[in-house]
Amino acid sequence: MDSLKRILLVDDSSRDTELVLEAFAANHLANEVLSVSDGAEALDYLYRRGPFAGRTNGQPALVLLDLKMPKVDGMEVLRQIKGDPELKVIPVVIMTSSREEQDLVNSYQLGVNAYVVKPMKFTEFVEAATWLGAFWAVLNEAPPGSVVRPMSRGT
Repeated sequence: MDSLKRILLVDDSSRDTELVLEAFAANHLANEVLSVSDGAEALDYLYRRGPFAGRTNGQPALVLLDLKMPKVDGMEVLRQIKGDPELKVIPVVIMTSSREEQDLVNSYQLGVNAYVVKPMKFTEFVEAATWLGAFWAVLNEAPPGSVVRPMSRGT
């Protein structure tokens, strides 16, 4: 592989973001991680709008997505990703503290690839983040061209 696959981490909790980044670093997962703090920023990144309008690199290999966020919640981000013909091939893993059955059901109905409830214990959280990153960004094979193809759509 020419380069490491990028991960888009979407979470409004700076604590959880730090834990994921620490877990990746501690386990030598050297993938580039771009962290944004709400769903609006995530959509701007994916659609190359606003501060990301000049972005020329391809789409991420994985989106780690929280559900409960300000501006645009994770469910709406998931809806837009999986409803877009160019984005729907990007694996999306919900990583949330929500144990609400309706969130789980809605996520799978919208096409989420995995739904993980954030563990409460630090060591379990680190382990879960590490396994997710390693599987989706290192081991998982994306369809040809799906990760590196730049999008031309400006919506």
